[in-house]
Amino acid sequence: MDIHALQQIVHKTRDARRKQTIPKFSPDDRDQLIHKYHPDFRASAYRPIRFGPNAGDKTVVELATLLEGDSPIQADSDLTPHYTTDVLVVGGGGAGCAAALHAHGAGSQVILATKLRLGDSNSVMAQGGMQISVAPEDSPVTHFIDTLKGGHMQNDHALLKAMVEDGPSIAQWLIDLGVLFDRQADGNLHVKKGGGSSKPRLLTCSDYTGLEIMRVLKDEVINQKIQLLEFCAAVELLSDDEGRCTGAVFKDLDNHRTVVVAAKSVILATGGIGRLHIQGFPTSNHYGATGDGLCLAYRMGARLAHVDTFQYHPSGAVYPEQLIGALVTEGIRSEGGHLVNAKGERFVNELDTRDVVSSSIIRECEEGRGIRTMSGRVGVWLDTPLLDAEHGPGTMEKHFPAMMLQFERFGIDISKDPVLIYPTLHYQNGGVKIDTNSETDVHNLFVAGEASGGLHGRNRLMGNSLLDLMVFGKRSGLTAASRAGSMKQGKLTLKHLQRFRAEAGKHGNSSGVVSPMVLPSYTRKTG
Repeated sequence: MDIHALQQIVHKTRDARRKQTIPKFSPDDRDQLIHKYHPDFRASAYRPIRFGPNAGDKTVVELATLLEGDSPIQADSDLTPHYTTDVLVVGGGGAGCAAALHAHGAGSQVILATKLRLGDSNSVMAQGGMQISVAPEDSPVTHFIDTLKGGHMQNDHALLKAMVEDGPSIAQWLIDLGVLFDRQADGNLHVKKGGGSSKPRLLTCSDYTGLEIMRVLKDEVINQKIQLLEFCAAVELLSDDEGRCTGAVFKDLDNHRTVVVAAKSVILATGGIGRLHIQGFPTSNHYGATGDGLCLAYRMGARLAHVDTFQYHPSGAVYPEQLIGALVTEGIRSEGGHLVNAKGERFVNELDTRDVVSSSIIRECEEGRGIRTMSGRVGVWLDTPLLDAEHGPGTMEKHFPAMMLQFERFGIDISKDPVLIYPTLHYQNGGVKIDTNSETDVHNLFVAGEASGGLHGRNRLMGNSLLDLMVFGKRSGLTAASRAGSMKQGKLTLKHLQRFRAEAGKHGNSSGVVSPMVLPSYTRKTG
């Protein structure tokens, strides 16, 4: 059946659905739903990690294979540094830019290396907003409790406390730099309510919050004349005789040369893992999201946290084919958009936590209540025209201009017709274990942003990612700069790699792949 004919059930049932109130799941029903339908609980997709700091812990096969992978760097490689600096930041997204700016502001010499261009990251695509308790009826304590509940009580309390308490000062820092958050008519910051939150606390820039923040941070990095190494992919870290991190080895993607950087402190801000396409899911992540920082830190001996849990954003596009996996902002559900199955029924409270909403969508599709496209993909409807019906004509265009434009490119007006969606691989809830200064188990190795683990527990709340980037980007940058100011440059060795390879040998050598992946491969074998 034609997609336009399938949409008619959404239009026909809209008035009846507007009168409904869908309660949230009870804790027991929520847990039962998630354990049955959420991809995190598909046992066949997981296996134990064979060796290293997390030996015996289970993670998805795709990640376990990379963690056990061998380095592309040979033991006898020339480690003469091409560059020497106080603080080396690896990654050009939100966390990397924030870390570089704060380290530079503290007086350190900084090099920011990124495997693509400055700003190419998941950060730039963040749409829904940034959770910060700035409203009079809100508080960091409430923000803490909401996040703890959303993370299934598995969050690192110290990291979470640091994030929520630093939030207001981060908002002020971004405003001072020039970020244009949405405001009310009286000039106060406008806040919206996000899924899983008890109070409105989302600061937004229409539906391109991440883009606006990255516009400002990128400009500031350039204005501060921080040294950049673009198209320079980190492929190995360096250590001294005591195992402290002392720099990194890069592959220049332009000329394929090896570049060695000596640094007193290293900050990994390499982002997410979506381009591994775990369990075959499409992803909302940018092209460089291949989990590089996890592999690098793991070989150095840094422990990982919560690497068995990933976030599948409820609303990834299913139609048109050119947008498969692309994010359809949660902000639409925050403003009242309904999720509708093939029968024209609502089936979940749209503002429940992401793992609950994703599991509910998967349930509807697996039990035959999904909508199938001509290409064989399946999803449910997001009733976007409801926003104009509820809040007046022009609401979609005013509040979601980027989303409108994204679909208009393919001849679709989402203010008039609903969007077909299905969960998309969006975020790694876990990552490298850090303390409140973003330091890992390895001295002088810091990790900030999505590559870190512990903060979000087993499910990240909407809007906490952007705050995470800024808070721990700042904390890592300041701590790394302070550390660098009181120490000398350490020796550059690969002794940690020798230890890793020796342990791999005891377990039948590595997984047979070279890691990090650096860039995804979409070539298919034929024959």
